[in-house]
Amino acid sequence: MAQKLWEKSVKVNAEIDRFTVGRDRDLDLYLAKHDVMGSMAHITMLQHIGLLEAGELEVLLEELRKIYATAEKGEFIIEDGIEDVHSQVELMLTRKLGDVGKKIHSGRSRNDQVLVDLKLFTREQLRGVVEAVDDLFKVLIAQSNRYAHVLMPGYTHLQIAMPSSFGLWFGAYAESLVDDMMFLQSAYRMCNRNPLGSAAGYGSSFPLDREMTTRLLGFDSMNYNVVYAQMGRGKMERNVAFALASVAGTLSKMAFDACMFSSQNFGFIKLPDECTTGSSIMPHKKNPDVFELTRAKCNKLQALPQQIMLIMNNLPSGYFRDLQIIKEVFVPAFEELKDCLQMATYIMNKLKVNEHILDDDKYLHIFSVEEVNRLASEGMPFRDAYKKVGLDIEAGKFTHTKEVHHTHAGSIGNLCNDKISILMDEVLGGFNFSQVEEAEKALLKR
Repeated sequence: MAQKLWEKSVKVNAEIDRFTVGRDRDLDLYLAKHDVMGSMAHITMLQHIGLLEAGELEVLLEELRKIYATAEKGEFIIEDGIEDVHSQVELMLTRKLGDVGKKIHSGRSRNDQVLVDLKLFTREQLRGVVEAVDDLFKVLIAQSNRYAHVLMPGYTHLQIAMPSSFGLWFGAYAESLVDDMMFLQSAYRMCNRNPLGSAAGYGSSFPLDREMTTRLLGFDSMNYNVVYAQMGRGKMERNVAFALASVAGTLSKMAFDACMFSSQNFGFIKLPDECTTGSSIMPHKKNPDVFELTRAKCNKLQALPQQIMLIMNNLPSGYFRDLQIIKEVFVPAFEELKDCLQMATYIMNKLKVNEHILDDDKYLHIFSVEEVNRLASEGMPFRDAYKKVGLDIEAGKFTHTKEVHHTHAGSIGNLCNDKISILMDEVLGGFNFSQVEEAEKALLKR
């Protein structure tokens, strides 16, 4: 077994080692390229403050760029007996460069290494979620515009209630994603602050230039207080998880609607045949399994903030190994949510709507409020109009043209999709992804 960074004369018990390392080595593969990038920024700063020679920095950066490329290609491995990604990177440098490879840890702890790794990982993953949400948003707006004038029943208490439209249905989920995007932006801004230089949580006697590493890594600002930088672990993941859960809540509700509306009892929409599954015994079945799994996965994702909260909520300030377990639930969540978003985008773009739902007179009574409003507009007191229409329904005498004339903002005849799209664009513009792109490109070319 290889020696750990923290081992001195006593080897740790093998079973204790297995238990304490847990799944960290597997999960650290997600962090590998981010760990390398954090190290590149840190050693650039170390040379600036005189703890590395210019020549040492040059060879270290060259080797780190090679390791980064390996990680980018998915070929980075953590060898047997090596505890984590930080140890593996330092080992690779030391093998190639000798003692100079051991100098990269000056002024750092694995605590602030994993903090910066998680923040770099999270901001990259959040960008992927943002792009996937935007893709779904565009499809929903397009479908809303396409089917703007196709009426469908609206429900309260799962009883037919008032006229709605597919323009409203698609558009409602589009606007819901705008609010979700606001959560994502807040999560991104909270994530995009630099903890590097907090060391084990109490700073360093080296004159670290934290403003420099903040700039090099494209962070908006730093976590200034070194104790808070460490206390932020768990809190950052929990708050990002709340943003992911907000998106998941929208997707879950939409998936439920799609399952219900595509059933024969409703027949409002038809899912693409290639997106449904069959039955081993019933040859007619076309099951909405993708949306059922989306519903389940997204309901699970909505529990993520509580999982993280229960792991870290009763910890005092300082680092504790409990925090390691957060990675097990947090790191995989992004791919699961992005997968659901991509599936939903594909299907929502291809589904077809039934443009003749209201031909069936079983939906006639949803126009009762339209008739009450018509009578009230002609001068009849609203309560009298309500009673008259109610009595006509009871007597089986109610009729209506099945037309609606809604014109106010956000209604069937005035969806405001252009304004919803402008709002989404404004939120997207607030992420400032270009700042991170430029900083990372500059760092990798140093």
